[in-house]
Amino acid sequence: MGEDPLIAAVRRGDENAVRMLLEDGADPNAVDEQGTPALCLAIAAFDSLAADCLVEGGADVDRRLPDGTTPRLRAVDSGSVGLAHGLLGEAALLGEDTRAELLARARQWHETGAVGMLRERTGSSGPVEWVRVRDREWSTDYHEIRLGETTVRDGHTGILTLLEKHLGLRPGVDELAVRACALAYPDREHAVWGEIISTLAERQDDETWEAAVALRSHPDPLRRRFGAELLTSLFLGDPMSADPSPFDQRTLEFLLDWAAEGDHADVLAEVLVGLSHHEDPRIEPLGLSFLAHPASKVRARVPATLEHTVPDRSGRWTYASEGLDAMRVLARDNDAAVRRLVAHRLAESGEPASAVGEVLAELLDDEDQVTRIWAVFGLAERDDPRCVDGAARVGTVDEYEAWSWILGAPSRYEQRRKELEAPATAG
Repeated sequence: MGEDPLIAAVRRGDENAVRMLLEDGADPNAVDEQGTPALCLAIAAFDSLAADCLVEGGADVDRRLPDGTTPRLRAVDSGSVGLAHGLLGEAALLGEDTRAELLARARQWHETGAVGMLRERTGSSGPVEWVRVRDREWSTDYHEIRLGETTVRDGHTGILTLLEKHLGLRPGVDELAVRACALAYPDREHAVWGEIISTLAERQDDETWEAAVALRSHPDPLRRRFGAELLTSLFLGDPMSADPSPFDQRTLEFLLDWAAEGDHADVLAEVLVGLSHHEDPRIEPLGLSFLAHPASKVRARVPATLEHTVPDRSGRWTYASEGLDAMRVLARDNDAAVRRLVAHRLAESGEPASAVGEVLAELLDDEDQVTRIWAVFGLAERDDPRCVDGAARVGTVDEYEAWSWILGAPSRYEQRRKELEAPATAG
């Protein structure tokens, strides 16, 4: 007897097949030859898409397994915030015992730490392997922590924060800041950092705003950076709401003062990110003042302070003359990350070829492949024939599918050119 098709689809990570099989009547609670449910296989593989399909298809998330766990508990154990979002559901609607069990498990992982928990569970004193991984479905990063045959992700603190929110618990800003800043690599890409920031941003109240402001005086620059990012997230609020943010003007004034006063490079870079979300004539000259800042991470934030949104719903932007001059300077920056950002921002801007063509052409030979890709795209979008030669210099691209639209720009340019030449040829 062959393997159950649903189990096979989950094992190979084929979310479309999982969905189609469920729609065709497959049993969402199917188990493999060891008696492991399909949902638990998806959890073990950190496959949030397949897990979501199975949950939506009726998989039993509270099924008590031989080891005493349930799929919900295994989602908590996994350390994947994405999995937890899909399996916790409306946690406030769960039974009291289930809520208490989930919360206790999440707190245990948070307080003991992933390595400590793995050692307790496995009894192993062997070496622990840490590997940084990307969850592409949620656009977040983790460490995967591997001890023997057991692997978890370091998102347990984010899962605890998510559970607390669902259950109506409200840890203070300072406590959540401590949690975020205790990460092995605390930045906006980490799933825990993002979960904590978004949880606080949802509060949209003066108490949270004032607590974020107070972090500016904290002696730890990491805590100050957390406060700056929280201020920006509070200001941005609900992206689906048409109502203006209640924190708009006061956040702008606070960030302008903060940037002018200066700070640690990590903090200053985050403050400039916040300013880039505002429209105010004072922002551009302030941004230009950091054009020669010694820290590349600060210089990399300058372009966003120079951009002026085009009022045509295109989502594109343009630059004033001083801003364009600054972008030309940054295009020759000695840091590859700065040049890459300039290529991207110029390529997707609303500036015509006459304004940015030469800058993009210079970047066709950049040592960084992503910079070359964006330079080619920017030229192709402006019908500049140099994009064709530039495309030949890009080289083999890993993860081609993710870049397919961008990489296809020269071909689209050549097709447009053929269509324009066709009438003349026919005549």
